[in-house]
Amino acid sequence: MNNETNTLLPTASVDLFLKDKDTSEAANALVNDWRFARVTVSVEEGTVETAIQSYKETKSPNLVIIETDTTDESFTEALGRLSEHCHEGTSAVIIGPVNDVELYRQLTTMGVSDYLVRPVPLDTLSEIIANSLIDKLGSKGSRLIAVVGAKGGVGTSSLTQGLAWGISETLKQKTFLMDAAGGWSSLSVGMGFEPATTLYEAVRAASSKDEDTLARMFFQANDKLAVLAAGADPMLEASVQAPQYEELIDLMMVKYPVVIVDLSGAIPSLKRTVIDRAHELVLVTTPTLSSLRAARSLIQEVKLLKDGDVSNIDLIVNMEGMIPSKEVPKKDIVDAMDMKPTVTLPFDAKLFVGSENEGKKLTEQKSGTDIVNLLLPVVHNVLNHSANEDEETEETVTGFNGLVNKILKKG
Repeated sequence: MNNETNTLLPTASVDLFLKDKDTSEAANALVNDWRFARVTVSVEEGTVETAIQSYKETKSPNLVIIETDTTDESFTEALGRLSEHCHEGTSAVIIGPVNDVELYRQLTTMGVSDYLVRPVPLDTLSEIIANSLIDKLGSKGSRLIAVVGAKGGVGTSSLTQGLAWGISETLKQKTFLMDAAGGWSSLSVGMGFEPATTLYEAVRAASSKDEDTLARMFFQANDKLAVLAAGADPMLEASVQAPQYEELIDLMMVKYPVVIVDLSGAIPSLKRTVIDRAHELVLVTTPTLSSLRAARSLIQEVKLLKDGDVSNIDLIVNMEGMIPSKEVPKKDIVDAMDMKPTVTLPFDAKLFVGSENEGKKLTEQKSGTDIVNLLLPVVHNVLNHSANEDEETEETVTGFNGLVNKILKKG
């Protein structure tokens, strides 16, 4: 695997029209390649004519790969017809029956990205697609979401886990969840696993780029959600430092579109580092005076850290209705915080305490699903921003369609 393509590929779509069985099996196996977590791969039995019919009715993808038995003039004419139904951002790769240098030159002149001889093994196919998408769209960064509580006991860890379940299950985004509490972590209880490692061991593996060792430290919660199974650290010894933890974040953001960090038990310097680079900060408070005061103080510090920009902060008011007579009214919260809460969540002791004690995910109960659905708009903007970047880049790149049409016009 090339260093240039050893990264999470950008959000993209790839259609393959194939006849060869071995190549089709290789294409279907791309789902197991971690780099393709954001890539939609469609494999269909067919030829260039099948593709033409398909794109008469649907928008063409970022990349189309077509297998052909013939390489004569009729095929290149068919490619010209195909280009008429492809938008400007579509690239093309052709798989043919023979190794023909002259044909390769002709096709690349027409704007085809590459020409391969069948059968195409998995390694070759994955590298060709990765190179094409990176050349076209670049290597897009993942999104880091930090969740922090105004103080202890406001439900930060439970809501962090709820976000992770929602993003992976409802939004179908490949997600990595970890916390920074060391031995004070309650993540293993809430997610239902036994701690398999320490934060120190995890950051050491990340620092040495020992991905095999690091992978054995993961708990796979579902097919799209992985969790760092840490928490075996001594509780009364120093935790890892911010630069070490940041190396772990860097490595995870190469492999996962969404990385969520629970900062509720982190040391101050680590909180500052993660908050400073996070694309979205979720600040959890309760509607009590002490919690709101702490939240306001933290927002002021983040303002200084971000040069006054608080656009990426979402304020979550949790446990509303726990002690109604002692809670700050909603209007006063807005006035005091100079910020409208993004979400206000009701107090539900049975749901949260029960889920944690039994190691069950929030979405196993309807009330928990309702809470998670309320949380998802919190991250909607930051996740949409990533997708919009990809779409903007896609539309500015001239691909197979534009180049082929230019060649045809010259003819």
